[in-house]
Amino acid sequence: MDGSELSRLDKHFAEFSYVEGYLLSASDFKTHEKVSASESQLDRYINLKRWFNHITSFLAVEQDCVRQSGDNLKTQSISSPMNKEIIAWNVCEAGDVDVPQILLNRLDSNGPFDTLEISEQLGVDHQKVIGAVKSLLNHEGLILTEDRSLRRIELTKEGNEMAENGSHEANVFRLVGKDGIEQAQVMKHPFGKVGINKALAAGWIAVDKSSGSVRLVPKVDSIEDFVQKHLKSIANGKESEVPPKLLQEIKKRKLVTEVNVKSYFVKKGHSFTTVISKPELDLTPEMITSGSWKSKTFKKYNFDALGVMPAGGHLHPLMKVRSEFRQIFFQMGFTEMPTNRYVESSFWNFDALFQPQQHPARDAHDTFFVSDPALSFQFPEDYLQRVKTVHAKGGYGSTGYNYDWKIEEAQKNVLRTHTTAVSARQLFKLAQEGFKPVKMFSIDRVFRNETLDATHLAEFHQVEGVIAERGLSLAHVMGLFTEFFRKCGITNLRFKPTYNPYTEPSMEIFAYHEGLKKWVETG
Repeated sequence: MDGSELSRLDKHFAEFSYVEGYLLSASDFKTHEKVSASESQLDRYINLKRWFNHITSFLAVEQDCVRQSGDNLKTQSISSPMNKEIIAWNVCEAGDVDVPQILLNRLDSNGPFDTLEISEQLGVDHQKVIGAVKSLLNHEGLILTEDRSLRRIELTKEGNEMAENGSHEANVFRLVGKDGIEQAQVMKHPFGKVGINKALAAGWIAVDKSSGSVRLVPKVDSIEDFVQKHLKSIANGKESEVPPKLLQEIKKRKLVTEVNVKSYFVKKGHSFTTVISKPELDLTPEMITSGSWKSKTFKKYNFDALGVMPAGGHLHPLMKVRSEFRQIFFQMGFTEMPTNRYVESSFWNFDALFQPQQHPARDAHDTFFVSDPALSFQFPEDYLQRVKTVHAKGGYGSTGYNYDWKIEEAQKNVLRTHTTAVSARQLFKLAQEGFKPVKMFSIDRVFRNETLDATHLAEFHQVEGVIAERGLSLAHVMGLFTEFFRKCGITNLRFKPTYNPYTEPSMEIFAYHEGLKKWVETG
């Protein structure tokens, strides 16, 4: 890709998460394949590089890019231009092929051609040839075309199966064999009913009831499967070799269908040449400044084409990032926690997380307290008592805080200060249902009574993940974050030990920002 295309994609990914907006699609992987050829240039395009690294993480299986031409090509004569074109196609069939150039070479050396014939000779899908011809028509006077229409007979799905595996009646005859077979056994096969009727009508088999059961026995020693033979002829474009009576029978059995195939007859135009330059799509400021536009050709505008619909709005940058993070969590096997409870009791927001009731973070200077309703009254009683005991006296390896824990403080309603309150509820629920390994995440609003400034608001979003499993260690946590940020397109990470009052051990995560040329805290 050239610089202008990379720049266009970089601008696109500054606004959108993926090629088609905010949902991952096949277009992302197709574009990724094209961009990979210019990977060395991506350091100049921050948004494009982030997207590129993000999509790379989804590619679970490496692609085998080795192209083999096959030993049979070594024995082919390449003296004629046509053989050169066939070999060129076969060798490159796994990649992009310059079909327009092959057609120009063919036109120059062999004269006019029909697109149907050339597609069969080259082994190229006819629609690709049609597309190549239309691209050549964009160059004025390069080629001339005439519309053609041809009625062809093509095999249906059932016809293709018979051409490959034999007709139903022939398959029945093979099952009957020399010794015969129970009719019920033949009827178990998909071709049984029709095959028996056709084989009986052809005089290949007979019905024998002398043994008390219905058996099929052979009447002839061998057969020739004319249906399969002539279906293969039709598949190879030799329908003229099929007897009219048998062709009617094949049509009646719906093994073939008639189709109208449109093609082009292509010949040289008054400005024909085998060397063409790709027309420019856009007139850039650089072309005007350098004057290079004077020697370039530009693609004609198609004023009948549908334009790009005006944007009806965009996701907020926070929502854009949130959609990307959700995709990554889902891809890593996490399930999403319900986060629609903005008002929490102090019990779930603080006490269940073992934050002491005298801690400054629970003051009105840091927390929004709700006035109506001011209190909560519904708690799991046995769990509340266990939490109270740990706060007051300790337990489970903790010495506790050794103070008089009060239910009145736990009842106070607050705007949740973190989504960890949601995690506490989910872990309690998990414990009641019986332990099982889980991976959960949440992304939603939290509220703090902060002093507002350019970098602090009273409302912000928290990304939270919880993994419940036995035998986990800090190394597992570091590996999880490394994988998460890799899927975000961030690969250069540092982990720094730090102190947090309620988590031990604790770490800060820094990533190197290519644009700012410095380490930035990311988690």
